[in-house]
Amino acid sequence: MATTSAAWMTSSTGQKQEDTVIEEPLTCESPEPMSCYLHHDPDHPMSSFSVINKMRVNIQLCDVSLRVGNSVTKAHRLVLASSSPYFYAMFNDDMAEKLQSEVELHDVDLGALQLLIEYTYTGQVHITDENVQVLLPASSLLQINSVRDACCTFLMKQLHPTNCLGIRQFAETHSCNELRSRSHRYALQNFEEVVKTEEFLFLSFSEVEDLVSNDKLNVVSEEQVFVAVMDWIKHNPSERSQYIAQLLGHVRLAQMSKMFLLNVVETEPLVRSEPSCKDLLLGAMKYHLLPDQRSDFASKQTEQRSPDGLMPYIFAIGGGSLFTIHSAGECYNPRHDRWLPIAPMSKCRSRAGIVSLGKLIYAIGGYDGIVDLSSAECYDPNCNRWSAVTSLGTKRSCLGISANHGLLYVCGGFDGASCLSSVERYDPLTGVWSSCPSMTTRRRYCRVSVVDNCLYALGGFDSTNYQSTVERYDPRMSKWMTVPAMSSRRSSCAVATLDDMLYCVGGNDGTMCMSSGERLNVRRNAWEPIATMQCRRATHDMVELDGGLLVLGGNDSNSSLHSTERYDPRINRWTMSTPMPTRRSSVGAALLYCFNMDGKLTTAANAGTTNAAAVMSGSVAMVAASSGTASVTNSPYKSTATSV
Repeated sequence: MATTSAAWMTSSTGQKQEDTVIEEPLTCESPEPMSCYLHHDPDHPMSSFSVINKMRVNIQLCDVSLRVGNSVTKAHRLVLASSSPYFYAMFNDDMAEKLQSEVELHDVDLGALQLLIEYTYTGQVHITDENVQVLLPASSLLQINSVRDACCTFLMKQLHPTNCLGIRQFAETHSCNELRSRSHRYALQNFEEVVKTEEFLFLSFSEVEDLVSNDKLNVVSEEQVFVAVMDWIKHNPSERSQYIAQLLGHVRLAQMSKMFLLNVVETEPLVRSEPSCKDLLLGAMKYHLLPDQRSDFASKQTEQRSPDGLMPYIFAIGGGSLFTIHSAGECYNPRHDRWLPIAPMSKCRSRAGIVSLGKLIYAIGGYDGIVDLSSAECYDPNCNRWSAVTSLGTKRSCLGISANHGLLYVCGGFDGASCLSSVERYDPLTGVWSSCPSMTTRRRYCRVSVVDNCLYALGGFDSTNYQSTVERYDPRMSKWMTVPAMSSRRSSCAVATLDDMLYCVGGNDGTMCMSSGERLNVRRNAWEPIATMQCRRATHDMVELDGGLLVLGGNDSNSSLHSTERYDPRINRWTMSTPMPTRRSSVGAALLYCFNMDGKLTTAANAGTTNAAAVMSGSVAMVAASSGTASVTNSPYKSTATSV
C-alpha cells in the first residue's frame, strides 16, 4: 500500500498549506535477494600509497636504507620492489643485499635517487633541464622505465639546433634508441643551423660522416655541405686533414654550380693537396661539361637528397579564363585536400611551359595577352617567391617542356609568326640555354615527357594539320627518331610518365575537345587505349601523383575549367577530384615535394601578400591589352573546332 506524508508550503498570504506527497512502495528489482555485492573503491590505491609515503617521510616501518656516498635514504622494500625490477631482483634473488638492512648504491646521483624513490610512492616526478641528465641514467640503471621514457620525451621536446648533437650523444651513451633517432633526424633536418654551433666542431669523424653521408640531409645546396666539412677539418687541421677525401666523397659535388667548383672547391689547398679529391672534382666537372652524357654519370653524387618531412604538392600556374590571363598560381595539398594561393609571377603567362626541377618550379615563355614571351622565372617554395632566370633564345608559347638529369628541355611552340620545331636546353647549374637538334616536325601545342632518359614529343599542330605523330630524342645520341603514332590526332593534350608508361589524354583533334586517352607501352613500342576522362579537355595539364595521374583545368570548347580528375591505373578509372579555386585553360602544372607549404602560404595570405587584390593586379584583361581589338575567336580560352 502506498504511504503518504505531509509537506508544508507557504502560501502568498503567509499561511502554511499542507501538500500531500504520495510515496511509491519499495520493490525488489531482483526476484531473489542478493547473495554477494562487490564494492570497488578506485581511490583506495592512491589513498593507501599516500599514507605509506607519509610513513616513509616519517621513517615508520621502513626496512631498508639506501646509501649513496655519505647520505642514507630510508624506504620500504615492498614498495621499491613493486616499482623497480632492479630492486625486485635485489630483494628476492640470492644476492648479498637481500638480507642487508643497508644497501650501498654506486653510479647513482643522490638527487635522482631521491626523486625516483618518491616516484615509486607517488607516481609523480618533476623533470627539468637541471635534473634530466642525472634522472635518465638513474632511472635506466634502476629499470624504472616509465621515468626513463618520460625523460626521453622531455628531451625530444627540448630539441634545438644548439643542443641536438649533445642530446644525440647522450642518448647513444644510455641506449635510448628512439631519442637518439629523433635527435639525429632533427640534426639532419636543421643542418644549416646545426653546423654553426660549437657542438658541430667537436664531433668525431664518424659523427660528421654520419651526417654528411645521409640522403635525408636537408640543405638548400651542396655548397653548404662542403663549407661545413671544411669548417670541421680546419678546426683541427693537423688531426682532421686525413679525412678530407672520405668526407668530400659524401658531398655531392655534381650538384654544385660550376662557378663554385672552380672558384671555391678547386682553389681550396686541402683539396688540391689530395689526389683522390682531384678525381672527385674531375668527375663533377665532367658532369657539367658533358650534359648529353649525364645519364651515364648517374650515381648518388648526381641525385638530389630527399629529407624527411617532404610532402607532395601540386602547383597550377598561369593560364587564363575568358579574356583574363593570370600571373597567379595555386598550390594543392592532396593529404589535406586543400588549395591555397601562391605568390604571383612577375608576368602574366598563358600557354607557358611549367616544370619542376630540383627544388624549384620553372615558368618558361608563354603569352602575356599581347606578345609571345622569351622570358623565364623560377619559384622557390621555401620563400614563396619568383625570381628571374635566363631568357630563352627564341620567343615561345604553346611549347612542350620536360626535365631530365638536371636539365630542362623546351620543344617546339609558337613564336608569334610560325610554328617551331627547334629545341632548347637549360642548365640551372650554369644558367645557360643551348640549342639541341630540332624535331623532325613543327609542333605548336605539343607535349613532352621523359621515359628511360629519352624525351618524347607528342602531337601538336604544324600550322596545317593536327598531329598524331610522336618522336623520341636520345640526348646520348643527340638525335630525334620517329616512334609509333598515337591512335588519335591530339593538339594541346596532356602527357605524363607513370611506371615507364607514357600517358596522353584529351586534346583537340581539329573537330572537338577530347576525353579519350591512350598510353605508350615503351617495352612493346605500342599504344593502347585507357579509360576516358569524365570531361572533354584541351589546353589542360597532367602530373603523376601517388601512383596515379591528376589532370587539371583546360577548356571543353565552351569555357575554361577549374575541375580536376584523378586516374587510378590499377582499375583504369577516372574520378572527379577537388576543383581548383580558379578556372584555368592553357594552364601549367608541376609536382614538387616541399615542407609545410600550408603553413607558409596561410601565413602569407594572412599577411596580405597573396590576397585578392594581388591576384587581380597579377591578371591582365586581354581586351584592354589589345586596345579593344581582341575577339572571342582569337581568345585561346574559347576553343573551337579550328582553334589551337
